[in-house]
Amino acid sequence: MAERGLAIPGTTAFVTGGASGIGLAIARALLAEGGRVVLADWNREWLDAALLELGDGASGMLLDVTDRDAWSQARDAVEADVGPVDILVNNAGIGPDLNRLAEMPPEHFDRLVAIKLSGTFNGIHTFVPGMRGRRRGHVVNTASMAGLTASPRLGAHTAAKFGVVGLSEVLRAELAEDGIGVSVLCPGLVATRLAETSELAGVRKAAPTPSAQGGIDPMQVARQVVAAIREDRPYVITHAEHRPFVERRMNRILAAFNDAAATTGEEN
Repeated sequence: MAERGLAIPGTTAFVTGGASGIGLAIARALLAEGGRVVLADWNREWLDAALLELGDGASGMLLDVTDRDAWSQARDAVEADVGPVDILVNNAGIGPDLNRLAEMPPEHFDRLVAIKLSGTFNGIHTFVPGMRGRRRGHVVNTASMAGLTASPRLGAHTAAKFGVVGLSEVLRAELAEDGIGVSVLCPGLVATRLAETSELAGVRKAAPTPSAQGGIDPMQVARQVVAAIREDRPYVITHAEHRPFVERRMNRILAAFNDAAATTGEEN
């Protein structure tokens, strides 16, 4: 098995949703470690402001993560301008609409899943084959604490984020022999523009929700992500206080195995 873990200096990272929030913080952290970053975002105003802040070592491009042709064009442009991508950060996302699942407008469900889950697959499909050919790289997929435990009114969000967690675990297993790491980020509340992004993307909330300004500093998340890349950690958890909720879910699953064993007469 090839050695895992990736030193940051000299690498090139492609970060989606990179013009604000967690994506921008990860870009800052990677630049501070000696990497180069390419920010991909669909909001030109935010992208221009982010690039002005970051300065040398950063470049950017407009990208709709649901557009597979645009992904191919982005890869070709990045490789021509700065070279192969070593770190892929699939971070683009929008917030939940807070409808009950059975009452959710179908177009909201489709939009949320297209950005959060299919958008992540599109990044993997575009950049991972090149990483495998070079036997070098790392993929970070942004899921959520909603990818580890379920809550009411987060139906499409939870479905997509559970999908990102599972997709990341499969990808990590598939790339184990190639020296390529995979980490899945599962944050709780972070101070981001997610609510604003959702509105701009056409997904309006069914009920008011507390502002994400009450969340933790995105740089705290970014520092954990950089450590995960260096050390090839499979999971990045930012909010320890959510552990009891995940434990309760896992205990219910394990209890169901005990029920199955009792029914069939098998031992645990």
